[in-house]
Amino acid sequence: MSTTGVCEEAATRRDCDADRVRRRHVIYVEGYDYRGAEGYFDLFRRSCDAFRRARPVGLTLHPLALDSDDFAHWALDLRVSRQKVAVQYDFLRMERFVRADIAHSTAWHLWRSLRWIAGDLASGALFRIFRASWRFGLHLVSFQLLVLAWLAVAVTVALTAAWALRHAVGWTLPAAILWAVVAAWLCVLALRPMADRLYGTHIPACWATLRSFGRGRPTWVDHVVTVCARHLVAVAHAGTTDELVLVGHSTGGAIGLAVIARALEIDPDLCARGPEVVLLTLGSVMPAVALDPFARRMRDDVRRAVAEPRLTWIDCQSRKDIMNFPNFDPVAGIGVKPRHCGLVVWPIRFRDMVSPERYGRFRWNFFKLHYQYVMAGDRPAPYDYVLLIGGPRSVAAVAKHRGDVATAVDGNGAAAHREQ
Repeated sequence: MSTTGVCEEAATRRDCDADRVRRRHVIYVEGYDYRGAEGYFDLFRRSCDAFRRARPVGLTLHPLALDSDDFAHWALDLRVSRQKVAVQYDFLRMERFVRADIAHSTAWHLWRSLRWIAGDLASGALFRIFRASWRFGLHLVSFQLLVLAWLAVAVTVALTAAWALRHAVGWTLPAAILWAVVAAWLCVLALRPMADRLYGTHIPACWATLRSFGRGRPTWVDHVVTVCARHLVAVAHAGTTDELVLVGHSTGGAIGLAVIARALEIDPDLCARGPEVVLLTLGSVMPAVALDPFARRMRDDVRRAVAEPRLTWIDCQSRKDIMNFPNFDPVAGIGVKPRHCGLVVWPIRFRDMVSPERYGRFRWNFFKLHYQYVMAGDRPAPYDYVLLIGGPRSVAAVAKHRGDVATAVDGNGAAAHREQ
C-alpha cells in the first residue's frame, strides 16, 4: 500500500474513532397516532426481529415500561463488530390526546374539518403545498374530498326525502324540511364508521390541530412540547449519554422542532455542553404546517432551531412517500433565513432497504410506506432505522457519510475505505 493510502486509512480510522458512540439516548416523538406506546413498542420489536434475521449482530431488546402519562421507555443493546452500544429509548406519549380528538362527536369533526378545508383554501396554504409537493397536496385533498363527499351524500338524502315527503306523501313544506334534516343527520351518523375506517375523521382532526398549533393558538400540543423540552434538557444535563437524539416521525417532525426551540429557550447553551444533540426528522409534515401564511409560530420555531449552529438536524425524505416533501429544503423552502449550517437532507430509497418481493407487497400501501422510516430493512442499505439509532457510529456521522454503505453498517471506516 502507498504512503498516501496508509495516511488516508489512518485518517479514516481517527474520524471513525471520534464518531463512535457507546451510550445513546433517543427521545421519540410519534405522529398523530392513537396506538400509543404499546403499539409502537410492538412495531419496534417486530423491526428488531427482522433486523436480527438479516444481519449477524447481537441485539437485545428490553421490555416496555410505562413511566407516566407522558413517557414510556425501553432499552436496546446492540453489538456490532465487537462494539457494544447501549440505547435508552424514551417514547413521548400523545395517544391520550389523539384518542380524545378522534372520540369527539360527529358534529365536532365535521365543523373542524370544514374550518380546515375553508381555511386552507382562503389562506392559500393548499396552493403553496401543491407548489412544494403536488403529491402531498393530493394526499390532503383526497381527505378533504372524503369529508365533502360524506356531507354530499347526506345532502342528497335530505333533498330526496324532502321531495318525496312534499310531493309523494303530501306533507307541508315545513314538515318535509324538518324530516329531511333528520334523515340527513341520520345518514351522517350511519356513515361515521365508514369515515373512521377511511381515516376521514383521523386525518382532518390531525390537520385541524396542526393548523391551530402552527398559528399559535392553544392546543394540547403545547403541553406535549413543554414536557418533552424539559425532559430533553434534563437528559442533556444528566451527562449519562454520548449522543442525544430527538426523533420526530411524520407529525412528530413538526412537534420535534417545537421541542428543540422550547428546549433552547429553557437552556440557550443546550448544544454547547454535554452530549451532541441531534434532531432526526423522518417523513416530516412540518413544511405543510409552516407553508400556511398564518403559521408564524411554526416558522419561528424553525428559525429558533436553525439559529443554533451546534445543532445537527437530519431531515430524511423519500420520493416514494406521498406524505412528506421530497427534494425540499425544509428551511429556505418555508421562507426562513438564515440557512442552517448543520442541516443534512437525506434522501431515502425504500427500494434499497427491502427485497423486491417485500417491496412489491406494500409499494402502494401509502401508510405502510410512511412507517418504513422507523422499520428495519431485510437487506443492508445506507439507511436502516434500527442500525441508525443503535449502531456504534454517531447518527450525524452516518447521515453525513450516507453513501458509504459499509461504514454505515459496521462502523469500520478503514475496512470500507479498503473496499473502495
